[in-house]
Amino acid sequence: MRKLFIAAASYLAVGLISGVFYREFTRAYAYVGDTQLSRIHTHTLVLGTLFFMILIGLNKLFDLSEDKRFNMWFILYNVGLAWTTAAMFTQGVVNIVYGPEEWIPAFSGIAGFGHIILAFGLIRLFQILYTAIRGDSTNADSVLYR
Repeated sequence: MRKLFIAAASYLAVGLISGVFYREFTRAYAYVGDTQLSRIHTHTLVLGTLFFMILIGLNKLFDLSEDKRFNMWFILYNVGLAWTTAAMFTQGVVNIVYGPEEWIPAFSGIAGFGHIILAFGLIRLFQILYTAIRGDSTNADSVLYR
């Protein structure tokens, strides 16, 4: 459960810092258009902080971290979210500094891998959650019998 709290706190810090960075970076370049930098703040606060805070409660109820797949899920999800956030950051900086025409489609493909990894992480979490909720009917300590 400590691992989930550290992840939530880390994403809170990244989310708040990214919001300040967006405001100051666009101000420094006098940029007024739309950019991916504005979305990093929300993505990290929701998919990072809020998500892991909810997961702390679910872990308390269902002991999700006891599942042998949990550590692999944790790594997979965080890699996906970090990859997605890094791609958004890169695109935002490139758009502001060099202009949107410098962003080539190959970069979008690379950014898409982060979303794919994130999706696999969410699917794996639902598998872990389903197993915990379903429980084992032969075990009196199962979630269904609490």
